[in-house]
Amino acid sequence: MSEYSGIRGTRVKYLASDPTLNTSTEGQVWYNSTSGTLKSLVQIKAWSSGANLSTARRGSGAMGTQTAGAIAGGQAAPGYVNSTEEYSGFNWASGGNLNTTRAFLNNGTVGTQTAGLVFGGEGPPDLGATEEYDGSTWTSNPTGLNTVRRDLGGVGIQTAALAFGGTSSPTAVTESYDGSSWTTSPGTLNTGRASLVGAGTQTAALAIGGPSTVVESWDGSSWTNGPSLNFQLDGGAGASGTQTNALTFGGRTPPGTTLVSSSEQYDGNTWVTTPSMATARRELMGMGTDQSGLATGGFTPPTFSASTEEYNSNINVITKAAWASGGNLNSPRLNGGQGIGTQTAGAIFGGNTTSITYPYVTSTEQYDGSTWTSGGTRSVGTSNTGAFGTLTAGVAYGGYSYPPNVSIANTEEYNGSAWTSGGNLGTSRYGSGGAGILTAGLAIGGQNRPNPSPVRQSSVEVYNGTTWSAGTALPTATNAMASGGTQTAAIIAGGSDPSAPRIAKSYSWNGSVWTTNPNIGTARTNAFGSGGPTSSSSWIIAAGNVPPATNAVELWDGTSFSSHANLSTARNQHMNGSYGNTNSQAFVAGGTPPATGLNNTEEYSGGTETATASTLTTS
Repeated sequence: MSEYSGIRGTRVKYLASDPTLNTSTEGQVWYNSTSGTLKSLVQIKAWSSGANLSTARRGSGAMGTQTAGAIAGGQAAPGYVNSTEEYSGFNWASGGNLNTTRAFLNNGTVGTQTAGLVFGGEGPPDLGATEEYDGSTWTSNPTGLNTVRRDLGGVGIQTAALAFGGTSSPTAVTESYDGSSWTTSPGTLNTGRASLVGAGTQTAALAIGGPSTVVESWDGSSWTNGPSLNFQLDGGAGASGTQTNALTFGGRTPPGTTLVSSSEQYDGNTWVTTPSMATARRELMGMGTDQSGLATGGFTPPTFSASTEEYNSNINVITKAAWASGGNLNSPRLNGGQGIGTQTAGAIFGGNTTSITYPYVTSTEQYDGSTWTSGGTRSVGTSNTGAFGTLTAGVAYGGYSYPPNVSIANTEEYNGSAWTSGGNLGTSRYGSGGAGILTAGLAIGGQNRPNPSPVRQSSVEVYNGTTWSAGTALPTATNAMASGGTQTAAIIAGGSDPSAPRIAKSYSWNGSVWTTNPNIGTARTNAFGSGGPTSSSSWIIAAGNVPPATNAVELWDGTSFSSHANLSTARNQHMNGSYGNTNSQAFVAGGTPPATGLNNTEEYSGGTETATASTLTTS
């Protein structure tokens, strides 16, 4: 007897709210009775832009993952290079140089960012040379490939790698690496070829394309033909993943020169066409998995490419941390302007609004997330004023006044339209860090200037909304630092102390003691900070003077600093909206260079990853 579901089908569930969304609910359909919508969870597949390489190149070797990858060697203008670049998931940074300059590696690099292996390529001539990477230095292995070759396929890790195919003339030879030497395998490719790519491990690999739709599967001893690609691949495509979950992208279609932007994803049985990259290219570099792949560099005749694209195949909506253009200031703001508030409700004041002229301005501009408008006027014009709080409950304290050439002690409070006097600091200071809110703030370090010589301060003062009192001093007298957080959980980084004009030191405050943190990666002064010091409320430090002005951004996760999404514009002596912001929303505006000042604004959005039900119909 037939069951109801066999006759009528499965009923759509009526739910008051969406179910917990994960891979087990993918493809399910339900009716949300609260919103009156029919919904289904579908997998999202897309390429998105990443940071550009420092050096545009093609034919490099690639290793690692989408958030911790590296490329080495390749061809750039005007010739072959031995440089390495490392990817953090946000930016590319320099790594150690190869001992043997080479290009046309294709998949001739395997492993991870801290345990990589490169083999083969072209010097010229074709090479067998093997090198190992520890995350900073490449070390040559005196034992190279038995068959020298370029444009070869490769998979595996530093201590268990596989090399196959390649050219001088197309070869079918397969070799295995055990961490010290290469051994030629009796098993050879069924179709000898070059410009192929690989995915998988030493004992479970795929040899893909080159120039064909042929895909072969390796079981540790022999190759077997498997399901073919939907289109022919040649000219150095990219690939990532495993033998049963692979992704390939880019290249060109033989025998012509048509570049490929499309990609295909493999589930162990079938190759399925997936969304295309934004930039078609050949001889690009690929790494990662079939769910989280990375494509970078390549060749778009007649130029080399520096572009990076990230592939995500997931039920989750993934938003990368990034900076985007905001509204322009009405006047440039430079030479130590300061700010309060958030990305959608902020204000700036102090500094200059033209090239450096004196006295400093008393004007204020307010930001609503898109437009800057005039705000209240301060009683005194200063630069390098300390600040914390919100647009409607902000505090500006101290600063540098010229003329006369001195630091000041006065405090002013802002209500969103007008400034009024607050209590004076115990010690006048400028270039200090700030944290907290109107009724619970901190003034951290800075410089006191009884004319003519400035004196760095380790002293900290605590504000209660009316008066300042002494707090616990910093371990080291510091000024011109970035800061953030609250009165009981603050952080500072960078600045200047007696040891150097620019430092990489960082300290956290827990309400009782100052703790030394790991250093930031780039020592700098006059930087901008946003967020708080704990792992649940991470903090970013951006821009500043290295010198020259930098666009570098670093993220504090409660334990260490790592490179983050860079600003579009390098800037120094800029205003910032750090003290009322979070690590997921911030903004910067103004600064130098040029000497006449900047008026552009950049807005920061932190990365998020959330599962989202896709609405099919509304009833």
